[in-house]
Amino acid sequence: MIMTFKALSALLTYPGQELQEACAEIPTVLHNEALLSSTTIAQITPLLTELATNDIYDLQERFVTLFDRSRTLSLNLFEHVHGESRDRGAAMVDLLETYRAAGFEPATTELPDHLPVLLEFLATRPLTEGCETLADAAHIIDALRDRLSRRDSSYAAVFAALNELALGDTNKTALAELLAIPEDDPDDLAALDAVWEESEIVFGPDPNGDCPQVRDILNRMDDRTSSQAATAGFK
Repeated sequence: MIMTFKALSALLTYPGQELQEACAEIPTVLHNEALLSSTTIAQITPLLTELATNDIYDLQERFVTLFDRSRTLSLNLFEHVHGESRDRGAAMVDLLETYRAAGFEPATTELPDHLPVLLEFLATRPLTEGCETLADAAHIIDALRDRLSRRDSSYAAVFAALNELALGDTNKTALAELLAIPEDDPDDLAALDAVWEESEIVFGPDPNGDCPQVRDILNRMDDRTSSQAATAGFK
């Protein structure tokens, strides 16, 4: 188990008492595993302090405002690639199959492309595979870090840590395209209602839809897990 991935996953979950209690242990976990630089770990400290000491209801309200009411800060990775289209549903089915082929069954109501879920999965995989998978999504991670930094959010440090773990260079063109999308206003209730009126996600194949970026991510993950899955009898 790669505890750094698990710790970063925890920091991106909806705040609760369990997370507050774990904040005292997370720095030790990060320092002991030494996958992140001491500077990067220090940058996470303000978030840990806030999560450990602030009122839990204030923390939860902030989390919802940031990640649930702002599509440009969504923790559901495929949403940044093709929104709520059928393509995303098909891609998530493939991602869920990749999880199961590796013997991982998400114990959550979150969607398969939810970043904390992906990090929980990567915590069970070889380190190189985890870092390469993060590199496949580095443009999304960088965009989220940039937007959070502009809002002076302490959560930006978590994405800086993920960026440090990623192997390879960020796709600058893809990053620029994401950052060119205007940021939405979580206090604009009319716009929020319009989002929910869009077409729902369909978990099934769409013969007319495909997304090269998502397929690249899934194909690389499939390549890394196929041999283990065959041995375990999952395929």
